[in-house]
Amino acid sequence: MKFNCIIVDDEFLARQRIIKLLENHKNISVLAQCKNGKEAIEEIKLRTPDFVFLDIEMPDRDGFSVLRKLDTIPYVIFTTAYDNFALKAFEINAVDYLLKPFDQERMDLSLERMKDILQKEGAVKLSNKISAIINAHKAVEDGNPGFQFEIKKNGRVFIVPPEDIVSIHADGNYLVLKTVDQKFLYRSTMQKVEAELSNSMFIRVHRSIMVNKRFVNRIAYKGNSEYKIVLKTKDTIITGRLYKDNAISLLDDFDP
Repeated sequence: MKFNCIIVDDEFLARQRIIKLLENHKNISVLAQCKNGKEAIEEIKLRTPDFVFLDIEMPDRDGFSVLRKLDTIPYVIFTTAYDNFALKAFEINAVDYLLKPFDQERMDLSLERMKDILQKEGAVKLSNKISAIINAHKAVEDGNPGFQFEIKKNGRVFIVPPEDIVSIHADGNYLVLKTVDQKFLYRSTMQKVEAELSNSMFIRVHRSIMVNKRFVNRIAYKGNSEYKIVLKTKDTIITGRLYKDNAISLLDDFDP
C-alpha cells in the first residue's frame, strides 16, 4: 500500500532531514512541505494526506492550533525539540512524538507504527462501507434513520456510526467507544446503549464490554467458563463467565 504525508516545520533543514529519512520508505510520498501553520491548514484541507509530520513550535501558530482549524484531523506524528508537549500530544491520539534530533532507527519505528495503523484501517474500510450501505437501506425500509453516537469533544460534535466501532467498554459514568484508530468517551450506560443498538451487530461478552461481531477474528475457550476473543485490531478480550452463552454463540460464526 502507498501512503501520502505532509511535512510541517518552520525550519528548512528540519524538513529536509525528514525527507532524507523517508528515502528508506518507498511507499510513502510527500504531498507538500509547509513552513508555517497557515500553509499547513491550507494544504491539509486541500490534499487530505494519510498523515502529517507536524512541528509543535512555529512562529505563527503551534501544531495544536493547526489541528483545531481542521474539520477532519489526519493521523499525526509530532516533531519537536521540546519534550514538555508529549502528554498533550498523546491526549489527542497522536501516533508518535519524535523528539529532535531523531535518527533513522527512531523514524523507522515511528513509520512502522503509522503503516500498521493505516493498513488496519484499509483492511476494514471496505467491509465497513458495505455494512453502512446495507444498514442505510434497511433503515430506509424500516422508516428509521438508525441510532448513531453523538460525541461532543473540544466544543465540536462528532457523529460516530455504530458500524465503525470495534468495541464498547464501560468506564464509570461513561462508555469508551473504540474504533480502529481512535477512542471516544460517551456518557451513557451499557444497558441503555445495548437497548438502543438493538440489532445483531454487537454482542455483550462481559458485564462491561460489548464487541462488534464484524471485528472478531477468532475466539477460543480459555477455561473456567471464560473465552478469549481476538479482534481484527489485534486487541484481546476475556469474556465474563455470566456471558458464556453469548461467547458460545460466536463460535457458530468464528473458528476457535
